[in-house]
Amino acid sequence: MRKHLVFVAFLFLALISCEETKEQKQAMLPASSGNINNLQVIIDDILWEGEVGEAIRKNFAATVDGLPQEEPLFSINQLPPNSFDGFTQKNRLFIYVKKGEEKQFKYAIDYYAKPQNGIFISANSNEDLIQLIDEKANEMIQSFHKTEIKEKQRRMSLSLFDSKPVKDSLGVSFIAPSVYRIGKLTNNFAWLRKDIRSGDLNLLIYEMPLNYFQNDSTRIKDIIKMRDSIGKTHIPGPVDNSYMITEKAYSPYLFESEVNGKFAYQTKGTWEVYNFFMAGPFVNYIIRDEQNNRNLVVEGFTFAPSIDKRDYQFELEAIIQSFKFE
Repeated sequence: MRKHLVFVAFLFLALISCEETKEQKQAMLPASSGNINNLQVIIDDILWEGEVGEAIRKNFAATVDGLPQEEPLFSINQLPPNSFDGFTQKNRLFIYVKKGEEKQFKYAIDYYAKPQNGIFISANSNEDLIQLIDEKANEMIQSFHKTEIKEKQRRMSLSLFDSKPVKDSLGVSFIAPSVYRIGKLTNNFAWLRKDIRSGDLNLLIYEMPLNYFQNDSTRIKDIIKMRDSIGKTHIPGPVDNSYMITEKAYSPYLFESEVNGKFAYQTKGTWEVYNFFMAGPFVNYIIRDEQNNRNLVVEGFTFAPSIDKRDYQFELEAIIQSFKFE
């Protein structure tokens, strides 16, 4: 009996020691690095140049929905396995693809650095590697997207915009950089703006009735009608009788989504200015806020002619995803 108690005590101490070792290991991890939406792919050069690499590019360099020009989901950097060491292991997002081992798909969270979202993929044939990549692509993209949203929010938190005036008006708080300014604020509408080198980023916040978007067959038309009405009322263009509307040539993309646990319709598309030559991308969230008997509409749109807009729109989406309701 005494020996049994000693053994149990020893086992307990060993478990505590292992747990402390894990915590210490986590604490000692270096900070991850990399630009937002930068994906490092560790793969043999021959595989990268062939059909396996093509499967990766097809999925992870696919065109972002709702932008006026083609831009990839992720900026991909390929690295051969023998170069994956030291600083190169700190990239926040990575996929490690290896041929010649048993078929496996495994996440590696905070494996070499923190925060980090890595994925190991292995199989014995090109066909099995491609099958795994195609089968898991959407899951991987969503996982990477969440990691990058959190990282963008962390960076924005380093110098915060004072959202109290918007909170007092519309009952919401959120994370945004301090460089944003209030362009317009009423008791049911807010327009935030951020100047950039060749234009500006914009965030609109306003309310709609809770039952406004219930008809499936007219939902897109209702959203376009709502956007155009708000644009005509609040977002004037640079000349008389000009204002922001939804681009007529293309219908927006519509998805089901959520913001902090609340159901939302997400719309992505292109805006233009009626009676003037200006255009750009927008992302619109219609968030179902039953506690306050309303839909809260939050939209981000960018004006940045002749330059890439993916990362600007991603910043606006990261702000929207931080919204909390009072």
